[in-house]
Amino acid sequence: MASDIESRLDHVLAEIGDATVAVSGGVDSLTLAVAAHRRNPSGTYVFHAVSPAVPPKATERVQALAEREGWQLQSADAGEFQDKSYLANPANRCFFCKSNLYAAMRRLTAGPLLSGTNLDDLGDFRPGLEAARQNRVRHPYVEAGIGKADVRALARSLGLGDVAELPAQPCLSSRIETGITVDPATLTLVHRIETAVSGWLTEQGNRPQRVRCRVRRGGLVLELDPHSLQTMAAPDGAGIRGRLAKIAADGGHPTAPRLEPYRRGSAFLREADAGSAP
Repeated sequence: MASDIESRLDHVLAEIGDATVAVSGGVDSLTLAVAAHRRNPSGTYVFHAVSPAVPPKATERVQALAEREGWQLQSADAGEFQDKSYLANPANRCFFCKSNLYAAMRRLTAGPLLSGTNLDDLGDFRPGLEAARQNRVRHPYVEAGIGKADVRALARSLGLGDVAELPAQPCLSSRIETGITVDPATLTLVHRIETAVSGWLTEQGNRPQRVRCRVRRGGLVLELDPHSLQTMAAPDGAGIRGRLAKIAADGGHPTAPRLEPYRRGSAFLREADAGSAP
């Protein structure tokens, strides 16, 4: 199966030729960059946007793989945190994020821009795809008929190890409820809480599947997969819950995050329900 996936993707990449790949640090974009670079080392460039919305581990992952694979890597601030439309956090925030990303890439090259969008992404509400369309960004996975499971199979086939098993990890701004202003301090708080919880759960012998700290109008919410939620709520979790209360207080929130089951995209509100969102 993996060989067929590789063949289809290789056919698309051959037709595109020299290109620049946008890499976030997740399995989709990292795998695409590896495949494209191994096929065309001298003509493949990689761009990674560094910002408060990108977890430091994602940037570290990109840099480590770039060094191992010998990428021509450009890391830069794409500028979304200077964009008032992005900071206002409307329902289509991702449009402004991707518009800034592709504009930054366009300043470096007039050649094709590639994204790691796959077939499964097309079923979601993804304003970033409109930004991609406006900037003539190509999606090799979509063109090759490749979905998320195929990407993971391809990553294993390419020998990418743990990258193939990376859980979905949207940017930190996705934790902020629609209409609440995005700011770096809040994203730092979100990251601190998620890192503390993930570390503690791992120490307990529990490999967490989903850890999301949501920032809502009613306060902080910590969403977890069922097993992690049970572990956190147990008496043994009192210590980590106390640590979270202190982290929250240091970040300007008077109470610790309340625990809830994980719900995909629960901070996102459709524009009709977004309150103050433009």
